[in-house]
Amino acid sequence: MVEIGDTIVSFDLFEQQFCCDLDICKGQCCVEGDAGAPLEMDEIAKLEEVLPVIWNDLSEAARKVVDAQGVAYSDAEGDLVTSIVNRRECVFSYIDSAEGVCKCAIEKAYHEGKTSFYKPISCHLYPIRLKKFKDFTAVTYHRWSVCSCAETKGHKLQLPVYKFLKTPLIRRFGEAWYKELEEAAKAYEAEFNK
Repeated sequence: MVEIGDTIVSFDLFEQQFCCDLDICKGQCCVEGDAGAPLEMDEIAKLEEVLPVIWNDLSEAARKVVDAQGVAYSDAEGDLVTSIVNRRECVFSYIDSAEGVCKCAIEKAYHEGKTSFYKPISCHLYPIRLKKFKDFTAVTYHRWSVCSCAETKGHKLQLPVYKFLKTPLIRRFGEAWYKELEEAAKAYEAEFNK
């Protein structure tokens, strides 16, 4: 682990390699699982704000869930997460019929210039997970079987997790934090390759 500001970063971000391979996984991270994506408190208002913009992209089942319980709920551990359909699929997901891939309706609206909100930071950062403690935030790598093809592609490309997720890491922690992360990665690599 390495300390950067008020974060403790797992060496897995330097050691593990990752690159999403939607041609193989088809976006299963938006469908599989037993809870929605983790949310930060301020993201609830952003999700509610973007809802009218993406409403027509949501499935009928997703609309019913949102009508019944809203955009989020507390999971079994008491964490705030996106609402899901049938205890698995994120309400904000849709199938891109041209590619046969499950994608995020919020991200689609962002790319179409309809919203300034990209998507929840936990989704943008995945497979990195954040866990807040009293004095620091742990930044860790989460392994999940549905992403094994991303690990394979990452190994082929020799792309460490922290490089693959540069944009969301900067979005969450800022440029200065990311520069420190890069320096820590260089120092770790130099030590590891002795």
